[in-house]
Formats: sequence, structure tokens, C-alpha cells
Amino acid sequence: MHELVQDYYGRQLQGSQDLKTSACCDASRMPDWLKPLLARIHPDVLARYYGCGLVCPPLLEGCRVLDLGCGAGRDVYALAQLVGPRGEVVGVDMTEAQLDVARQHQAYHAESFGFDNVRFVHGYIEQLEALDLAPESFDVIVSNCVVNLSPDKPAVLCGVQRLLKPGGEFYFSDVYADRRVPEAVRSDPVLYGECLGGALYWNDFLRLAHAAGFADPRLVEDRPLAITDPALAERAGNVHFYSATYRLFRLDGLESACEDYGQAVIYQGTVPNHPHRFVLDKHHDISTGKVFPVCGNTWHMLHGTRFAPHFQFIGDFSRHYGLFEGCGSRMPFDTEAAGAAGGGACC
Repeated sequence: MHELVQDYYGRQLQGSQDLKTSACCDASRMPDWLKPLLARIHPDVLARYYGCGLVCPPLLEGCRVLDLGCGAGRDVYALAQLVGPRGEVVGVDMTEAQLDVARQHQAYHAESFGFDNVRFVHGYIEQLEALDLAPESFDVIVSNCVVNLSPDKPAVLCGVQRLLKPGGEFYFSDVYADRRVPEAVRSDPVLYGECLGGALYWNDFLRLAHAAGFADPRLVEDRPLAITDPALAERAGNVHFYSATYRLFRLDGLESACEDYGQAVIYQGTVPNHPHRFVLDKHHDISTGKVFPVCGNTWHMLHGTRFAPHFQFIGDFSRHYGLFEGCGSRMPFDTEAAGAAGGGACC
């Protein structure tokens, strides 16, 4: 599959207009605060962008960031402006043709930004241990519609876990399916190159994330994907695909379910570009100044990460109240007594 992807992205695609589905192109969802960053990126780099979502989490100033599957460097150069001169962005990609474009314009961006804080590394995202990247050396790792292209997704997630600092975050957009993708779709070279053939069934992704040490993956946003080419749509059959952004934190103490310890947080409105609200994930939209009850895992995700200075924290872990209501789990036992006519069934 490596050769297929290198050919598709290095030779067959010359620009985003050559794509046959909406899976790998979603510029319309770029938030306003990121758009000025793109205006400073060289047009040749922008033309070779094939991403599927947002890979710029907030509060990156001074961070060390790794971009998996950086391609021609669009996201690297956007992130470089956010981390600033005290930070660094490293881009990894296996396609030399894409990296050539990124490197050709490195001096242009250094002059435009006033600092040079990026570097590009040739390598495979499922073999991160083979690269010159120290364990626990990155604050944030991002990826934009690339993990689905990897033939060894468990190795990618384990490599990410190894490279993140404690409290670090893997923030990435990718393509998922509503069921396990049939072999005919997985082996179709165009569907694979368009980020569909390699898409994980969403529940299998959650299992892989847990196995890699990410106890509580958080879905940030999602949208259905359209296969606009009729012939490809026919070959894809009944599988439905979605672009989704997840964030995974490397944190000790996260539990397999959302447990209630009577805790709450207050967002202070101090994260740049987010004065009125902070969105941790799809189910945690936290208004500035309002007491917001949270489960123990969410408390850890805010208290044990770079977000901690921007919150007030209420409560501790001294008393447990059961499952946190509304987090998708419930007690399995019936809360009402069995009816008087109940028999002696054992199961």
C-alpha cells in the first residue's frame, strides 16, 4: 500500500482539483481565526493540500508539534505561525515528491514569518521509532487524513503514545466507516488513495486507541462524506463514510468510563481566539465564567494538560457518586423491583 499511496499523491494528483471525493478536502470548515494563517502560505504549497479536516487545536504557542503525513507542508506552515519562534513543528511524510514541495518553500516562509522553526523528515508514520525523534518530546501531535492510509494503524497509535509528553495530545482528523470495510473496497487503488479504502470502522478505532494507552478518545466534530464520482460510489456499496476529528490525551488516571466525583470547572476565557467558550469535544462546550460539571476524565484532561492555567477547578477525587450522567453509559441493573408475578428465572 505504501507504493500505491506514494504514486497517488506523488504523481497522479497534481492538485486538490484532481480528487474524486470530498473525503480529502474540506477548506470550507476552516474557522475564521485560522484563515489569515493560510493567506501567508505559498500558493504552490496550498495547491498540493489534500486534508480532510482541522488539525490546529488551540493554545499552541511555544509548543513542540509533530505533523504525521505532512505532505507538501500546508499544515506545518500554519502550525509554525501558531507555535511561534519559541516552538517547533516537525513534519513527517513518506512521499519525497510532496516533501520536495515543502522544502522548496521553507526559506520563503521563514522570511515571511520572521523565524524558521520547521523541519521535514522522510519516513513512515507506522515506523516513528526509526526516526530521529526522542520519546516524550512532543506537546502535540497532529495528523490530517493520513492514518487511514497506513497499513499498520496500531503501530501508528503506539508510536504517537511513545512520542507524546505526559499530558500531551494527539489531535487529528481522519476518515471512518459505519462498518468494517469489505475487502473489495480496501483493495481498490482509487478508493484507497481517496482515503476511503483504508478507513477504520469507528468502533475498531476506539478499541485500537484503548489498546495503545489512550483510555478515553474524545470526538471533537464529524460530518458525512460524499462520494461524488458515480462509478466510485457504486464500488463503495453500502458503506457510509465520515470525516471526524478526535483528540487523544496521554494521561495517567483516565478511567474506561466517565465517573462522577462531584467536580466542576470554570473556564476563564483566556485561551487566545476563544474568549467566550472553550470546546473540549462534541459534548463539552464550556461557556466562559459558568460553573460546568465534569466527570473525572474531563477534569484530568483540563487539569493535567496545557489548558490548566485557563480554568478554575472545583472538587477532588475524595468521594465517588457513580457514573457521570449523560456520558453514554448507564448502570446495567434495573432500578425498580421485579413484578409480583415474577418467577424464579436465573438469567
